[in-house]
Amino acid sequence: MAEEPKPEPKPEEAAPQAEPKPFPMASAGAPPAVEGKIDLLMDVPLNVRVELGRAKMYVEDILKLGDGAVVELDKLAGDPVDILVNDRLVARGEILVLNENFCVRITEIVEPKERAKG
Repeated sequence: MAEEPKPEPKPEEAAPQAEPKPFPMASAGAPPAVEGKIDLLMDVPLNVRVELGRAKMYVEDILKLGDGAVVELDKLAGDPVDILVNDRLVARGEILVLNENFCVRITEIVEPKERAKG
């Protein structure tokens, strides 16, 4: 038995041909199109929180709290406080008083590896 030749596909039935597309090389900096657009993010609100310390308490003990109650935290006076942005640890600092207002001096920016853990 002789094999029958396969009919040529019609142009509308032909499979699309993929063409190789060159990709630009990756660089360490931001692409020029992104670098100039950081201003777009300047008015994006972020939740910044300074955490003095933490405490675990039973509901019963929380219900007993009143004016003048003291809650013991897990940090000592003078220990660095945690600075969180959108619930992620980004820095540590120290509490200061300036013109009768509390403020925070940033003393350490957290490494990206440690930020990823948080």
